[in-house]
Order: sequence, then structure tokens, then C-alpha cells
Amino acid sequence: MDILSEKEKIKEQLRPFFEPKSIAVIGASHKEGSPGNVIFYNLMMNYRSGKLKARVYGVNIKGGELFGEKLYKTILDIPDDVEHAIIVIPAKFTPSIMKECGEKGVKVATIISGGFSEVGNVELEKQVLEIAREYGIRIIGPNGLGIFDAYSGVDTLFIPEKKETDEGLKINMPRPRAGYITFLSQSGALGDAVLDYMYGENLGISKFISWGNKIDVDESEMLLYLMDDETTRVVMMYLEGLKKGGKKLVEIGREFSKRKPIVVLKGGVTEAGARATMSHTASLAGNYRIYETAFKEMGAIVAKNLLELLDMAKALALQPPAKGRNVGVVTNGGGPGILVSDFAERAGLRVPRLSSQTVEELKKYVSEGVIPSIATFPNPIDLSGSATDESYVVATQLLLEDPNIDIVVVLALHHPPTISKDMPRKMINVIKDYQKPTLVIDVGSAEVSVWVRKKFDDAGIPAYPLPERAIFGAKALVKYGEWLRKQGVLEQYLQEWHPAI
Repeated sequence: MDILSEKEKIKEQLRPFFEPKSIAVIGASHKEGSPGNVIFYNLMMNYRSGKLKARVYGVNIKGGELFGEKLYKTILDIPDDVEHAIIVIPAKFTPSIMKECGEKGVKVATIISGGFSEVGNVELEKQVLEIAREYGIRIIGPNGLGIFDAYSGVDTLFIPEKKETDEGLKINMPRPRAGYITFLSQSGALGDAVLDYMYGENLGISKFISWGNKIDVDESEMLLYLMDDETTRVVMMYLEGLKKGGKKLVEIGREFSKRKPIVVLKGGVTEAGARATMSHTASLAGNYRIYETAFKEMGAIVAKNLLELLDMAKALALQPPAKGRNVGVVTNGGGPGILVSDFAERAGLRVPRLSSQTVEELKKYVSEGVIPSIATFPNPIDLSGSATDESYVVATQLLLEDPNIDIVVVLALHHPPTISKDMPRKMINVIKDYQKPTLVIDVGSAEVSVWVRKKFDDAGIPAYPLPERAIFGAKALVKYGEWLRKQGVLEQYLQEWHPAI
């Protein structure tokens, strides 16, 4: 397969999903809170705000008006061309609607509706696909949430953004800020939960694609589309099973991984999970070891759980891959520093003793009063609870300059009175002068902890609330660097890498 020529063809075919010139919501509903109501409202608000450039049309068999916009009885009544149809109607009516979309010249369809092969209606699903292929329409879905693009404003998520509680109206399904992670999920429910989590973690997203039964567009084609996407730096993938094209996914994935990292979490790895997979999206979970081998062959980093998936993707989206496994640690607390070292070594990383030259430089700063006299330097560099902003700056800079250290982890515990509000800014200025992967930890959930982490995150330096989570990120950077080296492209990758922010 000629991947480059295939990529150009797929980019043109899939563009209207994310950057359509016009959208029709088929099933726009007057019923408040219904999927057709929520989707039409969100798209109209994005269009009116100027975020979404596509003209939005509503289709309802009864006609009428919704949110001040005319509703058309069929898509054929819309006076303009329509590129992207979002279908939110009962499954049994979908074939006839697909024919109308074909007659209208629709290029892509996102089918939100369930009621297809996941509940045994296999023939109905086949019929929809056959009609789509007859007219050259590409499909995402059915039985999924569809698409959220933080940059273009395409939003087919039917989960209401706010919900009433005993304490009044509260945010229910927030949309994360624009970022560099694209999330491909076979589960819609997991997808909206992850988006909610990403919002709370200040973790930016580029695109989210939930394709449910995945009868047409799949992971392979989406990777081809995302290969040149400027706002996608890492692909995060939740996969339950493959219906087709496992070999193709490996081939395309290997080429993709030479340019951008993939982190994957496989659902259905146990007997119980495999049974649930079959009833969920009608996918065959298969032997997990076969999947794991395929993932590794294509250069994907395999996450063991959801937290690893997110923490790994965060590090890979914001920092360059590591050249080796040697970790340098800076802390102002002995206990947390010990935990970081333990977690790192258990993850297969190394926390080596520092070179005599680095130790001598640290001692020089002690004699000058910049680093406290009670500090210790075996790695971790424990600056003690008397550390100041300047102590952190010089110790971190020495690790960044040490050729024997491949990745730096900074335990930036803000709690002691000797650490000022300017510490994040000073550290950011130093870290950004070097192209060595650096991660930050500030343990806690109180206001200042959240504020410190946000400062680093916003500057493109991933910050974590617990030591083990930072090591998830560090492990991903190391594993990706090792895979790139095996492919002979690590140095070229690092030369072309530039900060995301």
C-alpha cells in the first residue's frame, strides 16, 4: 500500500467531518434535552459565536422553527449544498434518510443513533453502509457520540453541557480547552467521561471521535487523516476490538508513530470484558496478547489503565521524547523524592548517582548560600524544606545540562514559606531554554497546588498531582524515544520537534 497517496485521498474524504462548509442536523428536535435538540443548539451557538464557520441547518419531518432557525422537512428541501449530515433519528428510518443524503450530495454522515448491530440489527446496519457506498458517503458511527473539534467548533456531543442539581444549574458535560491530544474512542460513555476529566485537569484536546459500531471510517483511516493535522501532537486511543484491517492498522500506525506518538488502552482483556465488548459495540475483542504485539510493532505505547492513558498522552503532547532512561530528580522533600525514585525504578527507568562534576557544581552553590547547607545530592537532589526559588532554578539547570541525565522530574512542592509565587515563572524560564523532557509534580488539591500546576501546564510543561502519575508520563517519553531510536529516526524527530506552546 502506498501510504502517502492513500493519505491524500483520505484527507479529502474526511475533511468535511471536521471542517465542513455546511451541516444538516437530521432529527433536530423541539424536545428539550433530547439528542437532536442538544446537538442543534450547540452547533447553532458555535456558528453564531463565529467559532464554527459552517452554516447549520435543522431537519425535522414536522418542519417549524427551533432556536430562531427554520426547520426543513427533508434534507432535500435545504436550498444550499450540505457536506456533513448528522443523523439523530430512530435506526429503522436511517436507510431512507441515507438515500436522501446521497441524492443531496452529502459527503460525510455522523450517525449518532443506536439500534443497529449492537442489538442484533445486523442487516439494517449493512443496508445503511451499502447505501452510503453507493453514493460515496463516508460514515462515523452509528451508536456513538460522533465528533468534537475544539478548533473548528464541530460538536455532535448530545450530552447537555449543564444539568440541574439541588444546588442549582451546574456544569454537566464541559468541553475541554483547545490542545494537542486527539482521542479516538470506541465507547461514547467513556469518551464523555474522559472529556469531563480532561476539563478538570486543564488538559487540552484537539479532536474527539466516538464511532461506536465503526461500520466505515476506522482507526487506520483516521490516523492517515491526522498524520498532517497541525493541532494533533499525540493520538490517545481506546479500542475494544477490530472488525477489519488489523494488518493495515499496524502498517499505517508504524508510519504514523515515526511522526507522532500513539497511546492505546485496550478494553476487553479479560473473559468478562470480552463478553461485554461483544454486547457493547458488536466487536470481537480477540486475544489480548495478539493485540499487544500489534500495538508494539506499530510503535504504540500501551497503557494499563485509564489514568496511565491520560498521563502518558499529556507528557507526549507537551514534551520531546527522551534519549535514554536516566532520570534526574529535584525535590524539597525527602519522602516524596524517595517515592519518585522508587516509582521510576519500578517502571524500568534509572535514577543514577549524579556525576562528580554536577555534585561539585551543586556544592559550589551551597558555599555561595544559594542552596541550603543541609541539602543532599545523591539523586534525588534534596534541597530540603529550606529551599528557595533560586535553589530550584540552579539545581534544575544543572540536571538539564548534565549529559548523563535524559529526563528531569521536578518535585515543586510550594508549601514551605521559602518558596514564592514567582517560583513557577522562574522555573519555566529555565526549563524552556533546554530541549530535555521535564515534568513537574506539586502534590495536593488545594487552591495553590492547582494554581502552580496550571502555570506549568499552560507553559507546555506537564504537571501532575502525584509522583506516580509523573512517572507514567516519564515512562511514555522514554518508551517513545527508544522506539524512534530503533527506527533510526530519533535524532531527526528531535531536530524537527518544537514546543507546543
